Amino acid sequence: MTAISLLGAAPDTGNLGVSALSRAVAISIKARIPNLDLCIFDNGRGLRRGNLQVGSEQWPIRMCGLSNSRRIYRRESIANMLLSQILPGIKNPGVHTLAQSRAVLDISGGDSFTDLYGPRRFSLISGPKQIALREQRPLILLPQTYGPFRNKKSRAQAADIVRRCHSAWARDRHSFEILSELLGPEFDPRRHHCGVDVAFLLPAMAPANMDRRIRSWLDGEQGEVVGLNVSGLIFNGGNDAARQYGIVANYPMVLQQLVERLLAETDVNILLIPHVQVSPDECESDLRACRHLLQRLGPRVAGRVKILDGEYNEMEIKWVIARLGWFCGTRMHATIAALSSGVPTAAIAYSDKTRGVFATCNQQEQVFDPRTLDSGDLLDAVYQAFQCRNSLRVPLSEQLPEVMAQAHQQMDKIAGDCISA
Repeated sequence: MTAISLLGAAPDTGNLGVSALSRAVAISIKARIPNLDLCIFDNGRGLRRGNLQVGSEQWPIRMCGLSNSRRIYRRESIANMLLSQILPGIKNPGVHTLAQSRAVLDISGGDSFTDLYGPRRFSLISGPKQIALREQRPLILLPQTYGPFRNKKSRAQAADIVRRCHSAWARDRHSFEILSELLGPEFDPRRHHCGVDVAFLLPAMAPANMDRRIRSWLDGEQGEVVGLNVSGLIFNGGNDAARQYGIVANYPMVLQQLVERLLAETDVNILLIPHVQVSPDECESDLRACRHLLQRLGPRVAGRVKILDGEYNEMEIKWVIARLGWFCGTRMHATIAALSSGVPTAAIAYSDKTRGVFATCNQQEQVFDPRTLDSGDLLDAVYQAFQCRNSLRVPLSEQLPEVMAQAHQQMDKIAGDCISA
């Protein structure tokens, strides 16, 4: 068996974007390393056995808990793992798992290798990488975003990590430039690469159970259906979120007016699609945001606006999105599910990472930034994107095979590095 560990892709966060990365990596590596013994580090407790299922096929994997808990006695805490490396008498299953790995893959949740979210979050992302390097394991940074790094200390730590890695991949040209800056004179084109987001390789799968009314929509029985992903982080966060992320547009109002305009000027039906499935009590909840948006619209829209309510995994959500005539999202991996399915897609994005990923498909002009556009301009720009959706379909379909080929080629290289490391 070829033992591989996967960090930074916990499938139990409720964020389907991170789950998409986790599953896409697992499926892709398994297809290339048939005797794979994969351990995915998650938010659970201890070392456990589980199964990864895709349709009717499943194979065994291992799961190992990892957290930034201040309770140093917990063996899944980074502090306990670091202490066990200093004091050999302390046995830690996570460190042992990493030490026994042929290679360690790390994807940082796709966009979390940054100090933008504070020192505690940076420690959670950088700590496991440093542990793997101390165990002298080949560390492969999978396609991801690098930076921004505002603090000199965290930037120095990030630079040290990428220089000591076996290899490192960026998921877009902008991040590749930041990676190159971190590496400085140690940049090596044989080890440092510009790739694409691994979620482009996520398979789609029809949900086992779905509201029959929504299913009839998706089957085309009642005309064209467009999708809207509402970010709970921004919608529910209100003024606090706007200040934190520098947003000048009134995000809830823009979405409400977008839906009202679509209903008034077109005959499309609108499906609201959550992509972060945490408790509705939490600010991050996309479902909570969708429900609030529906309340703002009032009962008169009930026949033409529905929420995709229920438990769906990332492959099932992608299957739903693939059947839409147009999609607009704020959660980046919701938009990747659309782009990779050939669906004309717009993004309301308050982070530069989204424009870089859209540029992979030559769709960067479909990214609209609420940090620079006021409410009226943002509404007009997104509605114009909807109106142009049919003209975007062919260019996207022509570009997509090249993107998918690149995604497969990078996984060929990564799997080869795992075996030869």
